[in-house]
Amino acid sequence: MSHDTWFHRIARVTVAGPLARTKVKPDQVTTVRLATGLAAAVAIGVGLPVWQQAGAILFVVSMVLDRADGDLARLTGQASAAGHRYDLIADGVANAAVFIGLGVGMRNGTYGWLALPMGLAAGVAIAAVLRFAMQVEGKKGARAAELPSFGRFDADDAMVALPLAIWLGKGELLLAAASIGAPVFCVFFYWLMKRRLTSAKAD
Repeated sequence: MSHDTWFHRIARVTVAGPLARTKVKPDQVTTVRLATGLAAAVAIGVGLPVWQQAGAILFVVSMVLDRADGDLARLTGQASAAGHRYDLIADGVANAAVFIGLGVGMRNGTYGWLALPMGLAAGVAIAAVLRFAMQVEGKKGARAAELPSFGRFDADDAMVALPLAIWLGKGELLLAAASIGAPVFCVFFYWLMKRRLTSAKAD
């Protein structure tokens, strides 16, 4: 993930910059990011529109905090391998949980109870991507699993589609797309990371 996307710039101005002048530690921001992400998943899983709208707001907050923790670590000289690993774990858990929550929340809609395995498929695939990233970085170093960004947006920013879909009343459409797209991307990411590891061994 890039460190200079639009989300990073927003997080830097609104969260990381102000917190750099306090005693708040990056890991504490990561913990709040994880907590807000899980809270968003629970709220979205309730299934009622007002709860899902609130969950979408919580998830945007969680996304901003996700960018802020790393920026805070760099601004204050507290960056560490352990902190980066915790950040990746929090990302995987929060992002997976919110799609599982979306599946639970859509159980009374068009897909019925099929929405649950659809959300689970998307969530597990997202968690697997972060797991692969951790494995690659464990062998090749930090940021070794990073994908290129385009126009100050990176692959992780695609998660903003979830709150947008909820606000626009397109949660079911996103669930269907994610239940297919996330596993496909997971397979592609695994293939790409295997290539990187193979090329590293060849060098």
